[in-house]
Amino acid sequence: MFSTVAACQIPIEDLNVDRNRSRVRECVTGLPAAVDLAVFPEHTLTGFVPDERIRAAALPRAGEAIDELSSLAAGQGVALAVGFVEDAGDQYHNAVAYVRPEGDLTIYRKRHLWAGERDLLMPGCERVTVETPVGTAGVLTCYDLNFVEDSAALAREDVTALLVTGAWPAAYSENWRLLLRARALDGVRWTIGANRTGTRDTPDTEPVTFGGRSMVARPDGGVHRCLDRGERALVTELDPAVLARQRDLIGVFAE
Repeated sequence: MFSTVAACQIPIEDLNVDRNRSRVRECVTGLPAAVDLAVFPEHTLTGFVPDERIRAAALPRAGEAIDELSSLAAGQGVALAVGFVEDAGDQYHNAVAYVRPEGDLTIYRKRHLWAGERDLLMPGCERVTVETPVGTAGVLTCYDLNFVEDSAALAREDVTALLVTGAWPAAYSENWRLLLRARALDGVRWTIGANRTGTRDTPDTEPVTFGGRSMVARPDGGVHRCLDRGERALVTELDPAVLARQRDLIGVFAE
């Protein structure tokens, strides 16, 4: 049975939680009814700046913003993976909330922090998989893509996809595309990558232009569907027969 997924490529307003929540709501309610799973970029709800201001914008996992995601998932009948900076009380994390229409919530905390994150956030320590309409999926965030050992640990017969949230700069967007394809090939699985677009122009912060180029990579490492830098959702069907044929061909799980 085909599944329909969306990689929601949106701009994000750093530190403006209300506006970001509104943009997620508008995007989800505007998706085609057939969409089973929607993946959003890194930091979607909070944005990110590399200074203490991000802690004021951070969100608890048990709070109004995450509750709204659960309501959206239930109301639209779609599973959601959405990035945010998590306030865990005495620590802060770069996190992804995965919510199912049935109400289940799973949080993944980014294991490999990049540059300005390291002074403000704590890395996660667990690799996380979630049950999705496309099967069991591993969750990665942006720079996690660079770490082959994480990909290898998730290269399991039961893991049929990776969900990747990104805030990858435009200057290195070819690396983003290459790594999504490589991680798909590594584990002979689908990779669904949603990257931030637009520009960070928050006062007292170095501007960054984000790369967009969200992508669904095939289990053979090819490009199934991709976007440019525009604000839009990549909506596409995934055929389980494609995965089955590639796994039969490669045979990595038959040994």
